[in-house]
Amino acid sequence: MNPILTGFKEALTLIFNLDRELLSIISLSLMVSGTALVLATAAGLPMGAFMGLKKFPFRGVIISLMNTFMGLPPVVVGLFVYLILSRSGPLGFMGLLYSPSAMVIAQCILAFPIVSSLSHAAIVHVAPVIRQASMTLGATPFQVTLNIMREARYGIMSGVIAAFGRVMAEVGAILIVGGNIAGYTRVMTTTIALETDKGNFELAIALGIMLLSLSLLINMFLYVIQKKGMVTIVR
Repeated sequence: MNPILTGFKEALTLIFNLDRELLSIISLSLMVSGTALVLATAAGLPMGAFMGLKKFPFRGVIISLMNTFMGLPPVVVGLFVYLILSRSGPLGFMGLLYSPSAMVIAQCILAFPIVSSLSHAAIVHVAPVIRQASMTLGATPFQVTLNIMREARYGIMSGVIAAFGRVMAEVGAILIVGGNIAGYTRVMTTTIALETDKGNFELAIALGIMLLSLSLLINMFLYVIQKKGMVTIVR
């Protein structure tokens, strides 16, 4: 039988039999990327709101930097985090290099500018009448901010989902800072690269199918959110 067809057959067998190694790799990937996304959202959303709602010195420069950092090369981020967490680095005493924590830090750096930039874009496109109406009704500055962010929620959620898609598909940074250690820092993307080099296509194909399935679900969810947001705007 053709080795490619054999690989697909064995990959499907791994998926349907819920192979323990396969599930552990997927769960670690979701844990690392999910944690990085939560941290990036917790920092990026307030940053995006601040850039969109406040006037301050060098605001345009910061917005341009955030937009530029959306395309940060993962290997550069991985190198930067590696140098900081290495034994001779400023945070080397923490012993985080080659651990899931280091992978979370790298992915958080990649996701942060995406969340902040897309949140900023969603907030600045909210109609000015929302702010004016809130202030007329006697809302506090905090309440005005919440009302504006509520109106921009679909754009904000799109940014969060886009950031999640970026970190889930990332390989360069986490390979550098995680070391691709079996059973500890080996996630879907790094395992696919390793197993393909070794010629063990069944696990690589199985993980590829799962990664594509997750990407499809993310994009479908993003499409539904964007469509719902457009319908709300039309109404």
